[in-house]
Amino acid sequence: MTATQVDTDFASFLEQQNDTRGLSDSERDRLIVSLRKTNGKLCIVSRFGDSAWWIMNLNRNVTKSNTKIDFDTLPVAFREQAKAILYRYMRRGASGFARTPAGSSVVRFFRNLKSFLEYLKRVDIHKLSDVTPAACANYLNAIETKKNKFGKIAYKKSTVAKMWTLVDQVYELSQHTDAPISTYPFSDFNYRSEASRHPKRTRGKKRYDRHDNKTPLMPDDVFSTLFSSAWSIVDDAARLFRLESNLQSVRAKSKQNPTRKYVTMLKTPALRDAGFNGSYFDFKARLKSIRIACYIVIASLSGCRIHELAHMQKGGYYSTVEADGERYWWLRSDSNKTYEGPTEWMVPEAAITAVRVLEEWAAPYQEKISEEIASYREQDVDDVRIAEAQAHERSLLLGRDYRNAGQVRTLGTQAINNELKAFAKECGLTWIPTTHQFRRKFANYAARSKFGDLRYLRVHFKHWSIDMTLGYALNESQEMALFLEIQDELDNIKAAVVDSWLDRSEPLAGGYGERLVAWRDSSESVIMFESRSDMVRSIADSTHIRSNGHAWCTADDRDCVGNDFEKTRCGAGCDHAVVGRAHAEIYEGIFGHLKELRSAKDIGPGGRARVKVDLKRCAGILRTLGADLEQA
Repeated sequence: MTATQVDTDFASFLEQQNDTRGLSDSERDRLIVSLRKTNGKLCIVSRFGDSAWWIMNLNRNVTKSNTKIDFDTLPVAFREQAKAILYRYMRRGASGFARTPAGSSVVRFFRNLKSFLEYLKRVDIHKLSDVTPAACANYLNAIETKKNKFGKIAYKKSTVAKMWTLVDQVYELSQHTDAPISTYPFSDFNYRSEASRHPKRTRGKKRYDRHDNKTPLMPDDVFSTLFSSAWSIVDDAARLFRLESNLQSVRAKSKQNPTRKYVTMLKTPALRDAGFNGSYFDFKARLKSIRIACYIVIASLSGCRIHELAHMQKGGYYSTVEADGERYWWLRSDSNKTYEGPTEWMVPEAAITAVRVLEEWAAPYQEKISEEIASYREQDVDDVRIAEAQAHERSLLLGRDYRNAGQVRTLGTQAINNELKAFAKECGLTWIPTTHQFRRKFANYAARSKFGDLRYLRVHFKHWSIDMTLGYALNESQEMALFLEIQDELDNIKAAVVDSWLDRSEPLAGGYGERLVAWRDSSESVIMFESRSDMVRSIADSTHIRSNGHAWCTADDRDCVGNDFEKTRCGAGCDHAVVGRAHAEIYEGIFGHLKELRSAKDIGPGGRARVKVDLKRCAGILRTLGADLEQA
């Protein structure tokens, strides 16, 4: 990648023509496509006439190869037309977009455009002006019906819908070129219903299934194994760093001018003498694992996306002490998913511990980038590569890019995923974790905390146990999208609970549970709703549901003593309680302890009366749930 070393006026770049119609070849080829600021000067990175365009302002975890648009990979006949379309897309976007597209969208658009143009070449179409509605319909049908090597449909419905959008956008954008598509591709073909072309989420249409086809929910046992293993490494990091520092003296103690192999051989016994159980190569592997361990801990405790952690920098955290005397820790970064920009996340102190460990781990890599920048400055103080390297200089998730001469850069998403896979395998897991699964797992845990199933997050994220809006008010820079995802998970959990309640084979105890059984068995439940899913959604949305551990409580407050001191009250006709089979084991345990307590001599008449009442309540609950009282 090279750049023209001129101080470009940004205003002139903005004032450029937004399409290439009517321009001579020389005028068109001089159009500026991308710029980068170096030492306060704007330098031209790519012009229209270049065979490859470099896209700027992408997330740091995007690898260099994914910032390049290479027009030489397109069919020759379409290259100039593709440039004109892409230039218009970069300048003005396409219909359906509220703003000009982000760099990642530009790269994705180019890849999808390439697929479409390659298809046109195969069917002997060499100009966009010759594209017909039939050709477009056939292209989409070929994508929809394509099968993989296993004989299954290769592309998801969402992918086909995106390609429909691509063809629609190519038609629109081509109207701003000298060779537009003459006929709207879908004027004669009702290829796909409008709903499937543009799927939307609405609150009234099962909003909680947003993750179902995209992000699998990591099982609790997998997450527990990953997190505990990662935390053990983070907790041991200070010792590992100390051992690494002590190894520097091994060379000094060896014979004069030792070979590298000889010094390496001496390090294993030195490590064993210092208490490390393993070889020098085991030590290096353990040291390297600090990076992915820190990632797992921070992602698990923050809910940050991978690009947000890639933008995390040295010193990007602070703490506040609120009026209640509690200390809250905040992690700073940039979020570009929904254009938030600078954003903050509340995290427990354990996450900050991992960040500090990662800072120490990344220090040698940051030093390498500083040396790289210094070498560029020696050659040219305005070298555009300086700005590119500076973008990574304070990053923490760093590694070497051996496809680019071993440069140190922020790790790409695929590299992190590869390390996650290797880490999980080392932990003995068959589940393959990926970066985006941690955000959903965090949202799920937070929802379960609000739901009442989990105490952990309520301890570490104090205000999350109260209303979400009040919690958000603690810091206006917090990422609101994460709160909405937590609400999605909460909707998902509530819907699953209500769905089990409405299963006619499921016995229910408790006052609310008994009324549900009577209602679901009546014809009224069928008449009131169009479908079972509508019934589930309506009840889940209108009912306050949380778990107190031994029942589902539908009261809108926590004042009932059944939630804490008198647990059997929930099953004794409480108007707000639902007790299901999931709670049977708890009541069997209570019932067994009460039978033992019944013969106690030192509990007095009042105690025996209370035991008698609780035994009767437990027996009633267990009979309703179909449990065997003799084995309880």
